[in-house]
Amino acid sequence: MVPPRRLLDDLAVYSLPMRTRFRGIDVREGVLLRGAAGWGEFSPFWDYDVAECVPWLLAAREAADVGWPAPRRTTVPVNVTVPAVDPEPAVVIVRDSAGCRTAKVKVGEPGQSEAEDIARVEAVRDALGPGGRVRVDANGAWEVDVAVRMTRLLDRAAGGLEYVEQPCRTVEELAAVRRRVDVPVAADESIRRAADPLRVVRLEAADIAVLKVQPLGGVTACLRIAEQVGLPVVVSSALETSVGIAAGLALAAALPELPYACGLATLALLDGDVTSKPLRVVDGELPVARPDADLAGAMVVDDMTMRRWRARMDAVRHARP
Repeated sequence: MVPPRRLLDDLAVYSLPMRTRFRGIDVREGVLLRGAAGWGEFSPFWDYDVAECVPWLLAAREAADVGWPAPRRTTVPVNVTVPAVDPEPAVVIVRDSAGCRTAKVKVGEPGQSEAEDIARVEAVRDALGPGGRVRVDANGAWEVDVAVRMTRLLDRAAGGLEYVEQPCRTVEELAAVRRRVDVPVAADESIRRAADPLRVVRLEAADIAVLKVQPLGGVTACLRIAEQVGLPVVVSSALETSVGIAAGLALAAALPELPYACGLATLALLDGDVTSKPLRVVDGELPVARPDADLAGAMVVDDMTMRRWRARMDAVRHARP
C-alpha cells in the first residue's frame, strides 16, 4: 500500500482497514501530527462531538510538542482483545496473541445472544489454559439486573473473571452492580466520557479505573487522574496506530504501580500500521518505545476524507479552552 497524501509536512491523515469489525467500524482513520518531541495521534471516533474531541487534540499536541514523563519500566504486560466473534475465531485470536496470558472479551454486542457471550468466554478460557485470566467488557450495554445476572454467568464460564468492565452506562448503575456482585467492576466510559471522572470514586462505583490517553487529554492528565481516583489502573488503547499506542505505553510505564495487564495490544485488530516498525507483542509484553511514523502501511486517503478531517481539526482547534 502507498502512503496517504499529506495535508502539510507535519500533518497526515491515515486510513486503515480493520481485520474484524470492532466498535461498529470497519476502517480506522485519524490524523498524525509531527512536532519537536515526535509524532502524536489525533483519532477521535466519529460519535464524539467537537467538545469531546478537545482532549484528543491536547493529547496529540502533548505527544508532538512536549513529550512524556520518564518511564519506570521498559516493558508493559498486555492483554489480547477478543471482539464479539464466534468461539472458533476467538480461540485463534488468543492462540495468535504472542504469549498474552490475559484476554479481554467483548460481550453485550447488539444483536447477539447471551448464549453467544457465554460460549465466547468459555472458548477463550480454554484457549488460555491454566493460569489464564479473563476479563469482559460490555461497553455499558446492560441494565442493572441483566448486568448482575450476566456477570455471575460469565464469572462461572470463565472459571473466575478478573473483572467486568463498564457493565452499565451510568455511574449510578455501576455502583448498583458493584454492590450485588463479587466480581471487581472496572470503569471506562464512566471516566473517559464523564464531565467529572471522580464521581466513580465518590459513589464507590468501581474497583479499577481504565484510562485512555487520548480521550483524557494526554499522559500527564492521566497521571493526575490516576492519583486523584486512587484506584488500580488499567491503561487501554483507543484503537490507535503505533503512534497512539506509544502514548499509552508511556502512561503505563510512568505509573507508580501496574497491577494488571494493559489493553494496549490492539494493533492486531488493524490490517496495517503507519510505521514500518510497528510495536509488537513479545511474550505477552510490549516494549516501551516510540516508533517513527513513516506511513508505510497506511491506505491512500481520498479527497473527501482529507477535507473531513481538516474540517474536524479546525473545529476542535477553535473549541479549545
